[in-house]
Amino acid sequence: MPTVNVDADRYVFKPLKKNYGVEEFEELCFDFGIELEEATSEKEMAAKEGEKGGEALSDKLLYKIDIPANRYDMLCGEGISRALKAYLEIEKPPTYKVVPPANGKLQQLIVKSETAAIRPHVVAAILRDVTLDQSAYDSFIDLQDKLHNNICRKRTLVAIGTHDLDTIEGPFSYEALPPKDISFVPLNQTKSFNGEELMKFYEVGVPLIFKVAKRILTPKSQSDRKLNKFLHIIRDAPRYPVIYDKNRQVLSLPPIINSNHSKIKLATKNIFIECTATDITKAKIVLNTVVTMFSEYCAKPFTIEPVEVVHADGKSVTYPDLSLRTVDANVDYINRSIGVDLSADSIAKLLEKMSLTASAAADKKSVRVAVPPTRSDILHPCDVMEDVAVAYGFNNIVETTPSFGTVAVQQPVNKLTDQLRREIALAGYTEVLPFTLCSHDENFAWLNKKDNGEAVKLANPKTIEYQVVRTSLLPGLLKTIEANQHFPRPFKLFEVSDVVFKDDDIKYERRSFNQRNLCAIYSSTTSGFETVHGLLDRLMMKLGVSLVPQGDDTGYYIKESDNATFFEGRRADIFYQNKFVGVFGILHPDVLGKFEIGFPCTAIEVNVEAFL
Repeated sequence: MPTVNVDADRYVFKPLKKNYGVEEFEELCFDFGIELEEATSEKEMAAKEGEKGGEALSDKLLYKIDIPANRYDMLCGEGISRALKAYLEIEKPPTYKVVPPANGKLQQLIVKSETAAIRPHVVAAILRDVTLDQSAYDSFIDLQDKLHNNICRKRTLVAIGTHDLDTIEGPFSYEALPPKDISFVPLNQTKSFNGEELMKFYEVGVPLIFKVAKRILTPKSQSDRKLNKFLHIIRDAPRYPVIYDKNRQVLSLPPIINSNHSKIKLATKNIFIECTATDITKAKIVLNTVVTMFSEYCAKPFTIEPVEVVHADGKSVTYPDLSLRTVDANVDYINRSIGVDLSADSIAKLLEKMSLTASAAADKKSVRVAVPPTRSDILHPCDVMEDVAVAYGFNNIVETTPSFGTVAVQQPVNKLTDQLRREIALAGYTEVLPFTLCSHDENFAWLNKKDNGEAVKLANPKTIEYQVVRTSLLPGLLKTIEANQHFPRPFKLFEVSDVVFKDDDIKYERRSFNQRNLCAIYSSTTSGFETVHGLLDRLMMKLGVSLVPQGDDTGYYIKESDNATFFEGRRADIFYQNKFVGVFGILHPDVLGKFEIGFPCTAIEVNVEAFL
């Protein structure tokens, strides 16, 4: 959970019109679903961390508050005080308005086609006639840092740039250029760098030598050195994203740093905000969060000037979009989930305490919730139900005894799984629990299998090791053997767990289903085919399934297989009631070679659910 440090007097006592004691405020936070971590001060925090010069810091009371990770609107003091005022019914949440400039001509941000290959999306907005004091300025900067570390995923998904609009001139352009063609003075520096020089400059411990000036420059401030962790996002790209104004003055090199020319200062009156992104939904949420939180400092509070973004294909979109979304929630669902008996009108009233506007349907069986741009966390009726529970008060829910008795029993598949685990363990096998995700090659090519579209694939995997949800338990066992080859053989390993298959049948809400499989492997100086075959016979005996001739549907039988994962002539398919349920055999040398295993292995994999 993100932690926000807020000035207690500015953001709690004055807005809530009450000087809360620490315990009293802690209780309020708990009721609202946030947590007061600590009451402290800048001086006290510096002393705890052993920093020098802490005596000169302020001893003003600070509250360190833990915020739910999906409440982006509460990552700053402004958002926290606004939410608490609505919760305590001191003040209704504001209405945010998009107001075009007086001359009716919107600022434009023109997107070039080259950006599609590096960072394709950009959104923007303007805050006019802003008045910031030091606390508001610090909060403005801190909110950007919190968003960068949270929804922006350390700037990989979204990067925020804020600029003094009075120092630049539109229309602006969003381009992607070779690093050497970009030159500007980065934030808080005095020397101009091109793209390549800037990357070297911000690498920790790497001095940059300017031959002409005959001097060495290195990043001096802690904030400069922190930029090192973002360099990898674009460093190896042939083109870097960059935003220019009408006069070819650089505004920013996203997602690394802004230009010093358009730096925000306390005296700044008009702020141009741009967010470049790889995810347009996240970009719009981030932009909405920044402008709604700090539009309260505009001369006309909670008004935002839109910006027209002109895409390379000529399509224009105006941002920000501050329109309300609607979510319908069933009254009976809300009452059953919480354990209360509230009318639709009462639910609508409670939702106002959570900064939501709601109205009861004509039949009083549902409520329609108008979700403001600050509440991007409201996605489903269950989110509405949760807010009703918070507003009602968890401590106010009356404890009740269920009106009916139940007896807990295991799911049949889990009961069978536990029984099989016990029998396999008694046969001398060791259970392993590898990862559910694996690489595409491990799941298919390394097993000599073709991808027939049966696997659930991750849209944006972090590494090649986690690309698909496994459709077989075998890769995990083979990887376990490969990682433990320094131990003496034989290896006798097994796993009973789920695999996942895609299925577009409408009966599957997620267009996929789980299947409980059993997989065991034997590896030694000899193949151990007879050992694994014996395990199969043992399990069938314990399951009460007899061996029958091929074609008989009263038991199980084996039949020569053509599964390329296994060695030809040493492989067999397993049938139960004339249905294919599994396969076993000696693994093909090509498979063992891919997993870098130098000893023969025999494996079996069976669908457990067929025996329920």
